[in-house]
Amino acid sequence: MDAVQQEATARARELQRSWYGEPLGALFRRLIDDLGLNQARLAAVLGLSAPMLSQLMSGQRAKIGNPAVVQRVQALQELAGQVADGSVSAAEATDRMDEIKKTQGGSVLINTAQTSTSSGAPTVKRVVREIQSLLRSVAAAGDIIDAADTLAPTHPELAEFLRVYGAGRTGDAVSHYEAHQG
Repeated sequence: MDAVQQEATARARELQRSWYGEPLGALFRRLIDDLGLNQARLAAVLGLSAPMLSQLMSGQRAKIGNPAVVQRVQALQELAGQVADGSVSAAEATDRMDEIKKTQGGSVLINTAQTSTSSGAPTVKRVVREIQSLLRSVAAAGDIIDAADTLAPTHPELAEFLRVYGAGRTGDAVSHYEAHQG
């Protein structure tokens, strides 16, 4: 690889870090490891061609152009967290990946039919999932737990927040959210 290609790859990875929280190569490798996939299966679940997945992982391409694919990546990140914390079994994960593969996607902000109340306000579950997704895009569940353990002696409420939203189940996070509103 010549200097121009190296510079372009470095720039693409930096853009990926700003858009997705980390370079896609690292994110996709973690999904492959956490969910027991290979690159071809990951590409199929995401709805990408194998060459496109490879280009994204290597930094030859910076951006995922299809919002439905971005949603599937987020769904797989959430699923990987659930597998890691033991709330979803390997067999259930396989079934969920098949469901994720079939989703048509679209922008999470536009698809209000399932995510908003009749007044147009986001549901509590939707807000909680956005918080979970944001935290999990910044760090892996294990790292979030480590940070929570570090904070616990001096800032127990923040530690609890990190544990519940960063590595816990959505139902527990919804309960936490409702208990701390009002």
